[in-house]
Amino acid sequence: MEELLPKVSVPDEGPVTAKRLFGLDKPLHFEIGFGSGEHMAARADMLPDHGFIGCEPYENGVAAALAHIDDFNGLGPLGNVRLHMGNALEVLERIPDGALSFVYLLHPDPWPKARHAKRRMMNDGPVHMIAAKLKPGGEFRFGTDHPVYLRHALMVMQRHRDQFMWMCNDADHFLNRPGGWPETRYEAKARGQGHEVWYFRYRRY
Repeated sequence: MEELLPKVSVPDEGPVTAKRLFGLDKPLHFEIGFGSGEHMAARADMLPDHGFIGCEPYENGVAAALAHIDDFNGLGPLGNVRLHMGNALEVLERIPDGALSFVYLLHPDPWPKARHAKRRMMNDGPVHMIAAKLKPGGEFRFGTDHPVYLRHALMVMQRHRDQFMWMCNDADHFLNRPGGWPETRYEAKARGQGHEVWYFRYRRY
């Protein structure tokens, strides 16, 4: 936390671009609430020529992600990841419109009570911002094991069907994890508890 985090942190002010973070233009990915960072690190290892920005408000999660970045599966450090410990939307709003290739929102806090629904990340304001930051053809991936959040998210995305195309032809596309979608620790825990997990891919028009 003291040595590595300052080296890989997103700057506190100014525009957030691939060139500023990594020294050159490259496809840019953004993960909202990366948990312990397993998915982000695996995707970064899978796509070494892409840049990854991860945001997580909790110190324990950031510390776990730093361990992945420092030495991923014994293969050495990942140089294509930058982190922000705090509110993801504060960073997302500083990214130029149309700059992102992927946005990930995996197993967010469901805020299951109706009176807390406005706190959910899957709401019109954040989704509209995600749409603005994705380039045409960019992809928004969302996953959850919480049925209340699932219904709420589908309702929200239905309102944004002029911005996103749901990449789904049949139930297999949302009941089975797609290729190139690494499992998170939270997802494995949910499956271990017998929960069904749903996977959604949306393409930006």
